[in-house]
Amino acid sequence: MRMRRHARYGLLSVISILLLSALPATQFNKPSQRFPYKEEGLTDRQAAAHLLNRFTYGPKPGEIDEVLSVGLEKWVDQQLNGNIQDQALADRLRDYDVLSMSNAEINRNFPRPLQVARLAKAEGIITDDSLQVKDEKKYRQVLSDYSASKKFRPQAEVFRQFFNAKVMRALYSKNQLHEVLTEFWFNHFNVSISKRPCALFVPAYERDAIRPFVTGKFSDMLLATAKSPAMLIYLDNFSSTGDNDGFDDGRGARRLELAQNRLKKGDTSANKIIRQFQQARKNKGLNENYAREVMELHTLGVDGGYTQQDVTEAARVLTGWTLYPMEDGPGSVFLRLFERFGEENLMKRGFVRDGDFLFAMSRHDDRSKTVLGKTFSGNGGYQEGVDLLQMLASHPSTAKFISRKLAIRFVQDDPPASLVDKMAKTFLETNGNIREVLLTMLQSREFWSPRAIRSKTKSPFELVVSAVRALDAEVEAPFQLFTITGWMGQKLYHYAAPTGFPDQAAYWINSGALLNRMNFGMSIASQQIRGIKVNLLELNQQHEPESAEDALMTYCRILLPERDPAPTIRRLTPVLTDPSIQGRLQMAPMNTKKAQAKPDEDDVVEILSEQEMARQKKLQERAERQTQLMLAQVVGILLGSPEFQRR
Repeated sequence: MRMRRHARYGLLSVISILLLSALPATQFNKPSQRFPYKEEGLTDRQAAAHLLNRFTYGPKPGEIDEVLSVGLEKWVDQQLNGNIQDQALADRLRDYDVLSMSNAEINRNFPRPLQVARLAKAEGIITDDSLQVKDEKKYRQVLSDYSASKKFRPQAEVFRQFFNAKVMRALYSKNQLHEVLTEFWFNHFNVSISKRPCALFVPAYERDAIRPFVTGKFSDMLLATAKSPAMLIYLDNFSSTGDNDGFDDGRGARRLELAQNRLKKGDTSANKIIRQFQQARKNKGLNENYAREVMELHTLGVDGGYTQQDVTEAARVLTGWTLYPMEDGPGSVFLRLFERFGEENLMKRGFVRDGDFLFAMSRHDDRSKTVLGKTFSGNGGYQEGVDLLQMLASHPSTAKFISRKLAIRFVQDDPPASLVDKMAKTFLETNGNIREVLLTMLQSREFWSPRAIRSKTKSPFELVVSAVRALDAEVEAPFQLFTITGWMGQKLYHYAAPTGFPDQAAYWINSGALLNRMNFGMSIASQQIRGIKVNLLELNQQHEPESAEDALMTYCRILLPERDPAPTIRRLTPVLTDPSIQGRLQMAPMNTKKAQAKPDEDDVVEILSEQEMARQKKLQERAERQTQLMLAQVVGILLGSPEFQRR
């Protein structure tokens, strides 16, 4: 994508000063049943607009009326249920076959280059000598031909489909709240494509461990994420092992002793057993990464009352949580074990399989542990980990931590303690029912208070998607929008730290970021982004504004519905009236009205010379271009305005 900057972008330095100014709070006027927005002075339309700004990726034209026709409470119920039929979105995603593939299918169809080389070598296509790459070009061609014959596909296609689907769902899904919550919970249980070993597992992670649970029980989502290959690899728990020497009830040490005695007597076959135990011990090691983050970031919070000893003990509880083996993929270390003993026998010995998850009893620390005062006997195997996660999910510190994080996302950056306490109480009373926690939030006056209205700053992704939705644009190249979001500082699915992206205005807003946002507004309004179609006149029912000032008022009401336009008009009018900017806008005078058609217009047209008709056509085309240029400038400035940055 190329975003061309014309001379008129010189106005950005002027606008950036305006953008940095704080917006005054807007006052509202008047009453409801379940949702107490009228007690906080909001009209029905203002309340609907507020809901759309918080529970969707921004209102589309006419959507406020749709919410009012359904009723606010019923609309919220529909969004919480998240099961509105959406064939139009399904049609848009039909060609994205990766979205329905299992991890094993992705691993098989999109192998890494080294996997391809190993497979080609196993089939005799290449040899060890060729691996020395004497003729690199020929070597690559051989592997390319081999991949084509096996119908292998490049891994980049996995991510392109995944990213495109993310954008399309945010833009067009009728179940908007589920899309918003999917982003929220993915960010909460963050994994990153930037860690290459877990990258191919990220699409299934979002689909299987996040999406099904976004309004369900928190404990279910916690368990699903803990068992997902993406999380197991991202936070290294797949390799965490205890001091259990085998899966044979503690008899491993005796077997090693017998093997050593056999070797002393000259039985060299015992070397194999000894090497196996040496390798097993080499591979052993407790990894505390997941145990630490599951307490600090996923459940209790940094001030949740746990100690470093609790982290270590929790890590011991979670030893043996790893991946079910995939052919020439993650977990393949267990293939020989399964071949030797058989899956059924291993399950009888305490192993547990659930899809791609494997609990390996041979790696589990089978001694007693104590976490947050609760003792785990050591002989509970897989269930110890389940019980630990359930304990964390239902802890009072978790209730407060999760409730505050939800309030930050949906209410304001520093939510009132009174609201967080009410939400946390519901969390504990309903065993972590996310739907009920959100309803408690909506039934609280704090959600509707003037302090909360438009207090949140949009992230780059929220800005991009809300702009496209507000313009009712048609998107044929969603990857362009994904790229732009990254260009503005939010490369989705790539945030390396387990914290996920911060949800605070200070993280997103500075002078450089504001200029980037204005550039985006100008580019999309002037149709400079390939694959994004915008019809600005259609937004206003094909009515041409009389002037730039008229256009500013008109499109301010369209793009910023149910907001007082006066502050925005005052802030942006100088941009349009500045003489140097007027020259760059290249706008023709807009105060001359079009001539009215005469009764005998058809007859007149017939006698016009071809040259005159051509001249009039050029004049009309020029006028249309000038109108489009003027509208693009006005809309671009509005999309970059402080008010549009808020939701």
